[in-house]
Amino acid sequence: MIKNAMTIDVEDYFQVSAFAPHIPRNQWDSLPCRVERNVMRILEMLDTHQAKATFFTLGWVAERYPNLVREIVSRGHELASHGYGHLRASDQSETEFRTDVTHAKKILEDIAGVAVSGYRAPSFSIGARNLWAFDVLNDAGYRYSSSVYPIKHDHYGMPDAPRFAFQPRSHGLLELPATTLKMLGRNLPASGGGYFRLFPYGVSAWMMRRVNRQDGNACIFYFHPWEIDPEQPRQCGVGWKTRFRHYVNLSHMEGRMERLLKDFQWDRMDRIFLGNPG
Repeated sequence: MIKNAMTIDVEDYFQVSAFAPHIPRNQWDSLPCRVERNVMRILEMLDTHQAKATFFTLGWVAERYPNLVREIVSRGHELASHGYGHLRASDQSETEFRTDVTHAKKILEDIAGVAVSGYRAPSFSIGARNLWAFDVLNDAGYRYSSSVYPIKHDHYGMPDAPRFAFQPRSHGLLELPATTLKMLGRNLPASGGGYFRLFPYGVSAWMMRRVNRQDGNACIFYFHPWEIDPEQPRQCGVGWKTRFRHYVNLSHMEGRMERLLKDFQWDRMDRIFLGNPG
């Protein structure tokens, strides 16, 4: 059976990109944080199913919860970077992006005492218009990125990108796109996130099995700690589409994750794609 890559984007509920117009960054420290509790629950779930994962962690979170970062590593999971403050790569200049990814990498490595090889841009925000970001990541010492989603979406996506691992530039940095299923001439999202909460579980599982069997490739699944937290504070004043996307089926997510961890085999990104012993 193919081992698939389980990945968690470690950020809190108030840091999601869709809430950025409604929650000022200077208020983050005054809001009730729930990321520590939620990540610990995820670690328990992974232990129960003897699964390993990659945690793409914000530098902002790591600074405030260094023991959580060390706990992730001590349990045998891969620590990777999600940038510092959850700014989309597409909203930053090259200089700003370089500062962000370099700073986040240093914070994580200093806290955990391990090398950080991987990076995921918030909201899969590397696309055709900012391919220079791969050069910056390579210069900063990253070995791989998982920042491209080969689908059409109103906030992100690079539908013409390769569906599986590729080298986007002449250097050795590897891009590991979020998993899609090719059907009827288009790429369908098969990587988790909000789609996993929206689709019936059987649909998501079928798509992943088809990628494993038909394409012979490992899937890359992702979710966020806030997605297993239906009791998180509700945000006021957000549009109906944002509200639906963020809150749909939160109460079912933990049960679905338990089933997913049981039905498939899971491992870290670096072991699957880089051959690292971990």
